[in-house]
Amino acid sequence: MSLSKDELIRYIRSELNIDTVLEGDTELFSTGMLDSVAMVGLISFVEQHAGVRVQPGDVTLENFDSVDAILAYVQSLD
Repeated sequence: MSLSKDELIRYIRSELNIDTVLEGDTELFSTGMLDSVAMVGLISFVEQHAGVRVQPGDVTLENFDSVDAILAYVQSLD
């Protein structure tokens, strides 16, 4: 399975109710746009659509604070 940038942005905008324009480097968590509750749904979406298992120790701002970071993290698991 694979996860595209467009799919991820679409999920964040529609399922997490984000109305602002999202770019690949838009900070999601460090700006407060998303919170820890949103993180749970985001991880589930990533796991299902990318076919990966996110380890608890990998849930960091470095890996999940932007769309680009999430995609790079997923790619590193291949």
